[in-house]
Amino acid sequence: MTDKKQANIPVWDVEKTHPDIVPALEEGLEEIIDPELGLNILQLGLVRNVEMKEDHAVVTMILTTPYCPYGPSMMENTRKKAESVLDVTTKINYGQETWDTSMIEEGLGDDWGLF
Repeated sequence: MTDKKQANIPVWDVEKTHPDIVPALEEGLEEIIDPELGLNILQLGLVRNVEMKEDHAVVTMILTTPYCPYGPSMMENTRKKAESVLDVTTKINYGQETWDTSMIEEGLGDDWGLF
């Protein structure tokens, strides 16, 4: 995944509580691609948090635009993939942050002339 030292990349709660599952989770979530932008949801910084609760997991996710036509399917695919990797019921919370280009993995925005 990206370097968490980048300014706008959050440290997930699961990294502190269950660090052993993070690599598999990142690998799984990298398979979820934004069809319009061609980058995965981790490269875009859309997954803002992952928490393990007593009997379920919660993934907090945002979208690049509030009315992204692919948003519902990307969020459902994220839920299914996280649930499969974590082997626990998983819920998706739509985060309140507004996405911006500072959330893109460092160096990827250059290819688009965004920076």
